[in-house]
Parts: sequence; C-alpha cells; structure tokens
Amino acid sequence: MIFGSPKIEEDEILEVEAVMRSGWLGTGPRVAQFEHEFGLYRGAAHAVALNSCSAALHLSLLASGVGSGDEVITTPLTFCATANAIIHTGATPVLADIDPDTLNIDPAQVRAKLSKRTRAIVPVHFAGRPCEMDELMSLARQYELKVIEDCAHAIETQYHGQNVGTIGDFGCFSFYVTKNVVTGEGGMVLARKEEDAARIKVLGLHGMSKDAWKRFGDEGYKHYYVVEAGFKYNMMDLQAAIGLKQLARVEVYWQRRKAIWKRYGDELADLPLALPPKPAPDTRHAHHLFNVQIDAARCGISRDDFLNAMTAQGIGVGVHYLALTEHPYYQQNFGWRPEDTPHATRVGRRTVSLPISAKLSDQDVGDVISAVRLILEQHAALASAAPC
Repeated sequence: MIFGSPKIEEDEILEVEAVMRSGWLGTGPRVAQFEHEFGLYRGAAHAVALNSCSAALHLSLLASGVGSGDEVITTPLTFCATANAIIHTGATPVLADIDPDTLNIDPAQVRAKLSKRTRAIVPVHFAGRPCEMDELMSLARQYELKVIEDCAHAIETQYHGQNVGTIGDFGCFSFYVTKNVVTGEGGMVLARKEEDAARIKVLGLHGMSKDAWKRFGDEGYKHYYVVEAGFKYNMMDLQAAIGLKQLARVEVYWQRRKAIWKRYGDELADLPLALPPKPAPDTRHAHHLFNVQIDAARCGISRDDFLNAMTAQGIGVGVHYLALTEHPYYQQNFGWRPEDTPHATRVGRRTVSLPISAKLSDQDVGDVISAVRLILEQHAALASAAPC
C-alpha cells in the first residue's frame, strides 16, 4: 500500500488523451478553465494556476512586497517549501512555535516574534485543520502585515464560515500527487486584489505581458513584452485536464477521507497513541492527514522503529514533519536549534502519518488498523516480559 496514492479514474485519462490530441499541451484554455472553476469552488474572484504550491508561495510573497531585509513569520511544523519560498525572496524566515494541542502556529508565539522588520505571516493549515485566523488577522491589521495562507493541506477547509485561502491576502494551494486534488505537480494562488493576481500571472510566465500564453493561438501570433524578470512557474493544460476532473469529485473524496478518519479514531482509541486533535467547532477539517504520535515510553517502540515495522507489514507511512529546526541547512544559515521550538520538535520526533487517500478500500483501512494494533501489542508484550 503506497502512502498518498491518488485516486485516478477513467475521466482523467480520457481528458488527458483529449489534450494530447488537441495539440495544445502547455498553458492554454484548460488552465484558464481550471482557474475559473477552482475560484468558484473557493469563492474567490482571482485565481492563478502555477506549477506548484512552492511557486504560489514565492510569487505571493513577492506580490506582497517582501524582499531583502524583511522578516516573515511562519510555523516550524511544515514542509521545507514554506521556509524556502521566504528565503528565495531575500527575506528571513522567523519561526513561531505551534500550539501543542492543535499543531498549528500559535498566535501568541507569533506576537512574541514580531519585530520592526516583520512584513508578513505565513500560517500553514496543518493536516487540513484551519489556523486561528481571527487572532492572526487581528495581528496583521494591527501591525499592517500581509497574510499568505499555506493551504497545501486544506483545499476543503473552512474557518468560521469562510473558506481558507480567502481570509488572508493570498491563499496558496497544492495539487501534488499526494494532495486532495491532484494534477501530478501543480499549485494555485487565490488573491484578494485583481492587481496582485495579474502580477502573479505575469511573474509566473517569465515576466511576459498579460496573456502571453495566447501568442500561438488560432487568431495569429501575438507579440509580448517582458515587463519583469519572471519565472517559469506556469501550469500546463495536461495538468489542468487532470485537475478539472479531480475538482469535480472533491466533495466525494472529502467524504471518503472523513469516514476513514473517523474509523481510525474509533478503532485506535484504546491504544497508547496520541491521536490527532478533533476538528474545532464552526470549522471544516480537510482530513488531509491522519497523524498519530509514537511516544517510545508509552508505546514500547520508537517512532522510527514503528515506521520500519509498518513498512515491513506492507503499509506505506509518512512523517509530517520533522521540525524545520532539525535540518542542517537552517541550523547552519539561521542558527536554528531544536530547543528553539520545543513543541514542534517534540511532535516532529514522534509523528507518523497513516494512509488516508480516497483510493483506500474498507479492506485497506482494516489492514492499516490491524498492522498498527499488531505492532503495538507485540511491543507491549515484549515490554511486560522484560526483566525489571
């Protein structure tokens, strides 16, 4: 069982074939349609498709005016792309530790990290649970900061009746192969302001003037002008073709993951695991990840030995995430240390993500539960049999 294996149906295959036969493989009409339909789904007027969420974060930061000498506050419990996007603008990432109960960035820690150089906040809706956006937006208004929401896990997530990705100035989404909507590789930016979306579109295609992708269309060649030194961040029609069919089933897939999440919670509740926090009231959890925490003292097995044992049972698992303060690059360049973010460090050393793809059958889910139970029960028996 491969961790995060996506559910691909015949509709996607036929749509990709249609794109191949059309001759227009790169950025074109299907990308425009995907932008439109994703914007409708999220209730956003301005959507720009790109080749990754990493690109979306980078360009959103640039559109926010973030640059050399600035600081951007984010969470230590995230994929490296969140911090790297900040670094690529020339700014410095500053880590605010997580709330140990929600695993999301702690607004109190954000406030403690504010400085005269702070320009923006990048909250990550970890595992699909929304951050405390009321408190973060209050800080942003008070200190005139931009908010770029990292929604890589949170396509379906809502917070107090609002779709995440539309609360801050920008929302950045991922369509990577393990995500809730997949295009293979791909991302999307939702922008509050039309001018910001227009600039991101230009920056995402070499800095060429608006609608440069139409230059080879049926209406004849169109000249373009390079107005900024941009990037090769555009999405292809081949990717958008998959995304359009995936988006049509996003709610069906969410319901399936929700059912798997509940079954895991019910059938693993009696084990010495820390289970993920329950969804908060007046929110919608995307159920993107189901993380358990393996405490060696309670479980009789270390996290890494548990990972190996699951793999030996044929169950693919993940780690989301080792805290950013653990990685050599950031330690060497920013002086970060694990003790700087104690909550994220503790979670990062214990966390394991169990499979929760909509592709899983009931039998697959049962196999995961059986493997977890077998491993923990075996180690509990060994621990009780060991001499004192």
